[in-house]
Amino acid sequence: MKHEFTLEGLHCANCAAKIESKLEKRYGDVRFSFATLELEIRTDETDIRDEVQQIVDSIEDGVIVVPKEEHVHHAHDEHDHHHDHECHDGCCNHGHDHHHHHHHDHGHHEHEHNHEHGHEGGKVKVILLSIAAVLFIAAFILHILGKYEMICNILSILSAVLAGYDVVIEGIKSGFKRRIDETTLMTVAVIAAMVLGEFVEGAAVMVLFGIGELLEDKAVEKSRRDIRKLADIRPDVAYIVEDGKSREARAEDVAIGTILEIPPHTRVPLDGFITEGSTTVDASSLTGESEPVDATVGTELLSGMMNNDNTVYLKTTKAYADSAATRIVKLVEDSSKNKGNHEKLISRFAAVYTPVMIGLALVIAIIPSLITGNWAEWIHKALVCLVASCPCSIVISVPLSYYAGIGAASKEGVLIKGGRFVESIANTKAFAFDKTGTITDNQISVKEITPVGSYTITEIAALAAAAEAHSAHPVANALRSYCEEHSISVEELKEHREISSHGVTAQRGEDTITVCKRDGKPGISVQLNDSEIGVITLSEHIRSEAPEALNALKELGIKKTVMLSGDKQESCQNVAQGLALDEVHGELLPEDKVKTVEKLIDECGSCAFVGDGINDAPVLSRATCGIAMGLGSDAAIESADMVLSSENLSSLPRAVHIARKTISTVKANITFSLIVKAVIIILAIMNIAPLWLAVFSDTGVCLICILNAVRLIRRKTK
Repeated sequence: MKHEFTLEGLHCANCAAKIESKLEKRYGDVRFSFATLELEIRTDETDIRDEVQQIVDSIEDGVIVVPKEEHVHHAHDEHDHHHDHECHDGCCNHGHDHHHHHHHDHGHHEHEHNHEHGHEGGKVKVILLSIAAVLFIAAFILHILGKYEMICNILSILSAVLAGYDVVIEGIKSGFKRRIDETTLMTVAVIAAMVLGEFVEGAAVMVLFGIGELLEDKAVEKSRRDIRKLADIRPDVAYIVEDGKSREARAEDVAIGTILEIPPHTRVPLDGFITEGSTTVDASSLTGESEPVDATVGTELLSGMMNNDNTVYLKTTKAYADSAATRIVKLVEDSSKNKGNHEKLISRFAAVYTPVMIGLALVIAIIPSLITGNWAEWIHKALVCLVASCPCSIVISVPLSYYAGIGAASKEGVLIKGGRFVESIANTKAFAFDKTGTITDNQISVKEITPVGSYTITEIAALAAAAEAHSAHPVANALRSYCEEHSISVEELKEHREISSHGVTAQRGEDTITVCKRDGKPGISVQLNDSEIGVITLSEHIRSEAPEALNALKELGIKKTVMLSGDKQESCQNVAQGLALDEVHGELLPEDKVKTVEKLIDECGSCAFVGDGINDAPVLSRATCGIAMGLGSDAAIESADMVLSSENLSSLPRAVHIARKTISTVKANITFSLIVKAVIIILAIMNIAPLWLAVFSDTGVCLICILNAVRLIRRKTK
């Protein structure tokens, strides 16, 4: 059974990692995303909410476990509210009324209450911090002037209390839970500073920490909002047409085959096709393609597209849960739960790193003090080291970087299912492409017509098109297009019959015209009364963007690009002409495709596969990174790690570029954080770095890392 929850009011990334590992020990299959606060637990047990709440409470107070479907109903309230750390004071008391999920209204009020509470708490915090900052500046001036020491100390203490009373409360609670986090470090540091007579420094630490936390929260919340915007392409409301009038209904309640009204400037709520009217639609939220597309009767519209100009009527072909926008949102939401190696590494890193740093601080505090007898000085240095070593910046910025990268890619029409796939696409050395539907679009065109005997090319084309007139086969479409292009008129024949998987026949007076496959030879045979009068050679239509996309991949340093197909080697070679492909493999069965990809993985170290068909599912799962083309086949989307929802190959090099940018951001954040921490610790031991600088380095570095991560979403890709 899959249980989905949202952990409301959770801001501490370090605690998030601890909650996740504790839940993993209890339930095994647990996925949590700090970026969206979504928790997924797979277990046979039925009602686990209360126990999850207890586990969460044992680590972090004031976090409420809300079932996801309930959270969705209130998601809109949440957009306007800003949670803050101050949820700690009272949220908890409301949160423990566990019965509210049985009765929805009650649940709703509770949400309102919580959000209001968080909102109010935020305002109070800002006011208290502002007063604390003013008192601190006054104390600092007196400290520099060296006058009124008593007043200076009192102002410092007041400033520290106003700025950090909540931190101290949290720190003491954490201490009782035998847990060391930044609040414990701050509490110990400030109390010790005051005991050592460093009143101004103690106040500086608290005020800076408070301001840092506030900015950090704002930055995290901002990036979460940006992320939510990406997922906000799903309209909740549909307008059902009944008896010539339209009425509003919930999109999830609309049955397949219903007629909907789509007014201008609204999003399409469900997949379907237009039955009446014409307009232009903006599909950029699905495909990243900003050009408006013309849509008339018969055009398929996907949910999430924006209707630009006129009202149109649409007949739905899919239910809400299967519509494109829902699937995209689901892919983006699930993506954050598939953690990248760096993310997993960070949780393990924090678990080892914190105890090691505490050990180091104890060594710094005790050994030199025993030698020199100067306890105050070395305890002070040890505190600076402790505060500087806090791993917040890394723990928060790494998951956010991945999430921002995934968000940036989804703007380009590329859906990446998780952090680890961002890594695999960034490091991929080879790309294998399926031919049909990926390098080619599913259209066929007439390459040449060779007469056999006395009939002209025009006559052969006209007869073949007339025989194929009632067929929906790609060959029939190719013949129709050829006749239109060459202005050849096509007569109407009688008794059209399809010969299954072989061809078609039709009567022209006494004569029988047959268009069919040739035995063991390429091309299509056109026959009059069983004698061949001409041969039509067909060619597949290469996607217009394919040549450029393949070149772009080569420019990104991809070692090998390969085309795979079940078709004859000869027709594969024809398609491959002029494309930047290193190898072309034809006549492959699905299992041969898997073997070819495995061979490429051996040669190059990694290989991505791009395909669109149902029979591509095995290869998609086997490749280092499986990429499904378009939102067509469910099987392909399920087994893929990435989906090109744009159905456009040019978004592939862009995705590789974004993924590489994401990984380099992650590495930069980790390196930058560790270097700054090391420098501060060395300076502290050399007696140069005061405590406030350590705090500044911690929250400052964290902020820089978060902003660096958010840059990924904001940047315009080339």
